[in-house]
Amino acid sequence: MRNLWIFINRYNAFFFFIIFFTIGIYLTVSNNVYQRSVAVNSTNEVVGNAYTNLNIIKKYINLGDVNDSLSVENAKLKTTLLALQQLDSAKGGIIKDTVNKTQYTYIAARVIKNSVTLRNNIITINRGQADGIEKDMPVISPDKGVVGYVRDVSEHLATIQSLLHKDTKISVNVKKNNALGSLVWGARNSDFKKAYIKDVPNHFKIALKDTVVTSGFSAFPPGIPVGRISNTGISTGDNFMTIEIDLFNDFSTLQYVYVIKDKLAQEQKALESKIPNE
Repeated sequence: MRNLWIFINRYNAFFFFIIFFTIGIYLTVSNNVYQRSVAVNSTNEVVGNAYTNLNIIKKYINLGDVNDSLSVENAKLKTTLLALQQLDSAKGGIIKDTVNKTQYTYIAARVIKNSVTLRNNIITINRGQADGIEKDMPVISPDKGVVGYVRDVSEHLATIQSLLHKDTKISVNVKKNNALGSLVWGARNSDFKKAYIKDVPNHFKIALKDTVVTSGFSAFPPGIPVGRISNTGISTGDNFMTIEIDLFNDFSTLQYVYVIKDKLAQEQKALESKIPNE
């Protein structure tokens, strides 16, 4: 308390100046119409700018929730679009299934952990069993390309075996001529923007910049874009060739994904399990 009194006593002239200056401004504004108008307008401008900046800060803070909401809405739109694209050509363009009966639906998820520098890269998402996620479900990105397969699932979280993993294989084909092969990251590959297609028959004519899409023979729906061919000169010394592609996905910036639910997956698996191994 003594120190506070010494401080006030030392700077009393400054405090008196502030007090009388404030009183002077108040009297001037109160007794003059023009000055009062200027003060009110200036105050409104300052308050308005403060509220504008505050709203910008609030929007930035809530940006994550907005993105989550948009990703869920986009998943619904993708499911609807997929249903509309499933036309029965035998009936002259009549829609084959309703939206509720479409084979594939999308579940939006946010990436909460990701890696691209390991030999076996794993992605963690904020969706789990409570959201309908199951093991081995295929995963794609919102804009371009395949991501991988669901590996393990808990109640509210799941891990994805990324395409950037030595054990990941996805059936793909070259869009122009349907040349079929297996998409892999590659044994000695460390570039997260490149991958390889193995076991492509040599008799196919493959050109640079050809687009590669999913074939539909794996868990992924057909026609999902994967990348563009960047090198066709990799020979394996037999009747098959290996092709290098530039991936559409940039795994280092992945923030949201769609997990694809195939309503016929369990039925297909049960049916195929009855086939005897010869």
